[in-house]
Amino acid sequence: MSGSARRYALISPCRNEARFIKTTLDSVISQSELPALWVIVDDGSTDETMDILTLYSAQYPWIKVVAKPDRGHRAVGPGVIEAFYVGLEALCLSEFDFICKLEVDLDLPPRYFEILMDRMQAEPRLGSASGKPYYRSATGAWVSEKCGDEMSVGMTKFYRTSCFQDIGGFVREVMWDGIDCHKARQRGWVVRSWDEPDLQF
Repeated sequence: MSGSARRYALISPCRNEARFIKTTLDSVISQSELPALWVIVDDGSTDETMDILTLYSAQYPWIKVVAKPDRGHRAVGPGVIEAFYVGLEALCLSEFDFICKLEVDLDLPPRYFEILMDRMQAEPRLGSASGKPYYRSATGAWVSEKCGDEMSVGMTKFYRTSCFQDIGGFVREVMWDGIDCHKARQRGWVVRSWDEPDLQF
């Protein structure tokens, strides 16, 4: 499994992300290794999100849009994972070496997924991994969100499929993105994130 032989899928729950989603779409399209499939679940958007997704999915056949009925409000934690599982049902997990829950308000560096897959292939027990998130301060400086090195961050939960299956996926509750890391370690997997220029977003 190397280069184009390795397959990864992205699943992105989203709701009213018209302001940011083009940046994420363009950063994924520009990846050195493209996903085999990207399922984007629109969780009841009332802005132009669906218009943008329709335009992109018409140009890129590996982008699949799934419309989920509007629950009437944004639901942090369980709602996001509920939408993620709607996306998961739209693919056959066994067809992919890696699976990623990806938020759509990010700007990923162009080798982001390539590097994560390289490191997972080099370390067979590396089950979940990510880069490090940064935000823009009021002065315009980029500031680290200070995530621990033994966690993969919730906005880009990149998993070896076998690890994801071993832990039983994500729990549908608040703190899902910490619980999964603990479960992985309990099962003997390694979880990592790196603060490097090619993995910062």
